[in-house]
Amino acid sequence: MSRSTFPIQRAILSVTDKTGLVDFARKLAELGIELISTGGTAKLLRDSGIVVKDISDLTGFPEMLDGRVKTLHPKVHGGILHRRENPGHMAAVAEHGIQPIDMVVVNLYAFEKTAAKPGVAFEELIENIDIGGPSMIRSAAKNFHDVAVVTSPADYPAIAEELARSGGALSLETKWSLAQKAFATTAAYDSAIASTLETIPDVNNFAPPADAELRSAGQPGAAVSTKIEAFPQTLRLSFHKTLDLRYGENPHQKAAMYSDGSGVGVANARQLQGKELSYNNIVDLQAAWDLAQEFDPNEGAVCAIIKHTNPAGTAIGKTLAEAYKRALECDPVSAFGGVIGVNRPIDGETAEEMHKLFLEVIAAPAFDDAAKARFATKKNLRLVEVKAAPQNWTLKNVSGGILLQDNDVRPLHDIDLKVVTQRAPTPEETRAMLFAWKVCKHVKSNAIVYAHDGQTVGVGAGQMSRVDSAKLGAMKAQLPLKGTVAASDAFFPFPDGVEEIAKAGATAIIQPGGSQRDPEVIAAADRLGLAMLFTGVRHFRH
Repeated sequence: MSRSTFPIQRAILSVTDKTGLVDFARKLAELGIELISTGGTAKLLRDSGIVVKDISDLTGFPEMLDGRVKTLHPKVHGGILHRRENPGHMAAVAEHGIQPIDMVVVNLYAFEKTAAKPGVAFEELIENIDIGGPSMIRSAAKNFHDVAVVTSPADYPAIAEELARSGGALSLETKWSLAQKAFATTAAYDSAIASTLETIPDVNNFAPPADAELRSAGQPGAAVSTKIEAFPQTLRLSFHKTLDLRYGENPHQKAAMYSDGSGVGVANARQLQGKELSYNNIVDLQAAWDLAQEFDPNEGAVCAIIKHTNPAGTAIGKTLAEAYKRALECDPVSAFGGVIGVNRPIDGETAEEMHKLFLEVIAAPAFDDAAKARFATKKNLRLVEVKAAPQNWTLKNVSGGILLQDNDVRPLHDIDLKVVTQRAPTPEETRAMLFAWKVCKHVKSNAIVYAHDGQTVGVGAGQMSRVDSAKLGAMKAQLPLKGTVAASDAFFPFPDGVEEIAKAGATAIIQPGGSQRDPEVIAAADRLGLAMLFTGVRHFRH
């Protein structure tokens, strides 16, 4: 029998993500594999009725330093690293009473999730840098001929099935595949740590808590700075594949989705039902989610209907059902086959309304039981629960490299607003313009959005000239344009865009300003009786 097929006799288990662990450990125990574990993992297994040895029983040395030192010991790493076919190695471990460890089941402290927490304390961040875990993973992966290393709960079922089928052994091919995943795991982990710590400008400003008791009592340390003083000299990007897609934007393109491991955002969303997501579904889902999250759910329910990344309709309502119906009124033809994003959990009433239209994807913070039951009759409709996640950067591929920029999260403050026309906008016009401004930010440039009372009326997207966007938005309108307002993502280079908007029936315009012809544009607005606000903020979206 080759060394690659010896049955596994002893396994060490030490995990942060305990998904599926109890069932997996029970199957190992049923095969007669001795289980050794640490801390919370050992407690969980014992509480589940599984016999497990403490790591201190193996090493003869207690866990210490608040758990910082528990697996960093020759009896752990010697048990993992010795080569079973090497007589010298076997003699050395026998001399020192080191028992073989044939399987390492380890996943790491959730550093990415900790780093993603708003205002996370520096001390908490540092304490979530795993030392013993990566060391065991690397040792086991290096000695993959003799040791199986398991870093993902997703692999538990297949490993348990192979062990049961082969009498407790794993093939060399399986061990090699697991080792490849293991090295990718530690590489991604180190990259995440390096990239996060590089964003902290001055560690000297941090004063750590005096002792562990203060930490356990919730004494805050200094918050990690979320302001990046400069873009990193070395950009480290590390993601793991979560989904193979049928194809990309078009059938001849291959595609997959990767996660940053944070557990939040669209890449880590939970699909509740429906067909598998396509590349285009996910792109539109992100657009719908981003637009809906522009609005505070405490200030009103918002529904965004997206088609090819542009809003076909967006609206505010007292209820989510009302918001959906008002969004649909903007362009019910384009909404067919659309993707929806909302800023509140979807209830049964909203589901009843949405059920009437063919939709591809609905993204929400949650779905109540009544909504799930109503949607269950539409087997292909994808329901996706998303946990909100801040996006600090936007990346774009270019040949030979990438472009990196801060995400466009610049809020609009009252002090930004400047009335530039003879007529000031009414309070109603101002509210409508601020709504239109938020929507316009999510429309492909050049962008013009007509709106009224928290409801989009016409959307002109992606045209080569701004005046064409103004015409297109008016042409698309299904609701009356008279008395609407308009938002423009960038300045008007000529008065013709303002004239076109006035012709459509709008009474006020919000735009960044900053054109050499601003005086001519303002004069046109005055001549036509329009109110105009300058924001000083541009929202190009290419």
